[in-house]
Amino acid sequence: MTAQPRPPLVVLDCDSTTIQDEVIELLADAAGTRELVADVTERAMRGELDFAESLRERVATLAGVPESVFAEVYKKIRLSPGIRELIQAVHARDGKVAVVSGGFHEVLDLLANDLDLDEWRANRLEVADGRLTGRTVGPIIDADAKASALTEWASAHDIPEQATVAIGDGANDLKMMAVAGLSVAYNAKPIVRAAATVSIDNDLAQVIPYLDRL
Repeated sequence: MTAQPRPPLVVLDCDSTTIQDEVIELLADAAGTRELVADVTERAMRGELDFAESLRERVATLAGVPESVFAEVYKKIRLSPGIRELIQAVHARDGKVAVVSGGFHEVLDLLANDLDLDEWRANRLEVADGRLTGRTVGPIIDADAKASALTEWASAHDIPEQATVAIGDGANDLKMMAVAGLSVAYNAKPIVRAAATVSIDNDLAQVIPYLDRL
């Protein structure tokens, strides 16, 4: 008899992976700083800037934006093709789907509810008197934190690391991809494509056949 595939844990990056957008750039639209923020984001994802430093620099440009911006931004988010099919396939195999993001809980919480995610983690933006302060609160979700999240969730759900899949597009995803059983570069930067087990573009459903090979 052929052994039954193990229930997988699939952990995705959020911005430009689970969704087609960079949330911080949508937030920056409201602050009038998108061009600056987009440039810093691109350099960080290529691995040219320290992520924590780049995050602080970008978040600082959001100071004064009303917290109502979160709901407005969520309406603009475009899901990546195949994400719902991938989640359905993982759940059909009794697996778990998680998203770990260098973006923000205030938007990811809404996305997690919509997509029926099992786990999620992101940065938190500080709000005072109904407006963003330009700072984050709590630990920054950087490359090390992403790798730790994957390991933590695998343990919590009793899923061996060999049955884990990490999907991402930028340098901030490399460490979680390194600890996963299968690493998938999605519409990724060259540095990520070079490190990944598998490289795909434009349709996350392409990951589904690999779930039965873990």
